[in-house]
Amino acid sequence: MEIKPNFGQQVSELARSDRNGGIGKTVSAAARDGKVLKDKAILDASLNVSISTGNRSLELVYRAAVDKLNELLADDLGPDALQYAIDNGLDVSPEATAGRILSMSTAFLPAYLEQHPELGEDEGRARFIDLIRGGIEQGFSEARDILQGLGVLEGDIAANIDTTWELVQQGLDDYLGHADEASDPF
Repeated sequence: MEIKPNFGQQVSELARSDRNGGIGKTVSAAARDGKVLKDKAILDASLNVSISTGNRSLELVYRAAVDKLNELLADDLGPDALQYAIDNGLDVSPEATAGRILSMSTAFLPAYLEQHPELGEDEGRARFIDLIRGGIEQGFSEARDILQGLGVLEGDIAANIDTTWELVQQGLDDYLGHADEASDPF
């Protein structure tokens, strides 16, 4: 097929021409219909994400908390120190989620104390708890924002997150009282 130097111009003129029944209008309508279908597909996919995410809200809280703890502990313990904890088939009940957050974050106390020998046991434990408490707080906040954005932060989901938060805070307070125990109190 030979392409003439003004081929683009000829196509443009033909598309605007009324003698062929307004091809340009047909093309525009098809493009508009395609965009509507694409937008509908995006909305449907977003709805499916919202619905499926609503069933896994505590897993999002857990992941957000783990991500923030990884970030805060990276200087002392290396990158992704808690990442190993994210497994398939997690029990995402408030008790199980709080237990994982507590046991995995407090498990790094010995390494933190080793990195900070200038701190005594009690001061080191208190500073470590303050550090991880801040990370956990930010993780919960980010998870809440995600769930709020998805429109699923209500009812049982919100109540379970509140329960998990309370259990984690109580656990951190309790951990400060276990300064003389070598074993994990969780």
